[in-house]
Amino acid sequence: ALATALYAVVLAIASLGATNAMKHMLLSQQQASDQWAFYQAKVIREHQYRIQTLRLDADLAERGPTMKREVRQKFEELQAKLADEEKRYNTEKQESLLKAKELEQDRDLHRTKDPYFDFAEVLLQIAIVMASIAILATSRPLYVFSLGLAIVGVVLTLNGFLLFMRIPFLDSGH
Repeated sequence: ALATALYAVVLAIASLGATNAMKHMLLSQQQASDQWAFYQAKVIREHQYRIQTLRLDADLAERGPTMKREVRQKFEELQAKLADEEKRYNTEKQESLLKAKELEQDRDLHRTKDPYFDFAEVLLQIAIVMASIAILATSRPLYVFSLGLAIVGVVLTLNGFLLFMRIPFLDSGH
């Protein structure tokens, strides 16, 4: 009876780990999607400023010699301002790109952890049932079998938190 209670405690911990891994995975995916949207918006703005700068270049090339000095100076000031904005959006775009990739790595880490918790939960549930049957049937082999399942479940739970080993059929390929 003590063994089944311990199995249930580890099952609760595995369940909590699975829930947290899934929540972190989904949250990281949402945040990465947001960062990619920011990235895309910054790329668009950067291109808009680049196009405006090119139009001013063309205007200056075409009309520059005939412009009054103060008008030409205004055009050149605007051109410099637009170039600065283009640079700013380029920098912000790179920051969004790095943040999005970082969040995708976090998502992938939690995606990798999740199956370990899932399999631990299954094994621990089976271990609880087998231990209960072993108690009712007073079967030592069934009890040892349940203990073996529970030990594997504990190892998988710990691995879900720590990722100290990779099991190929449980690894999500990331």
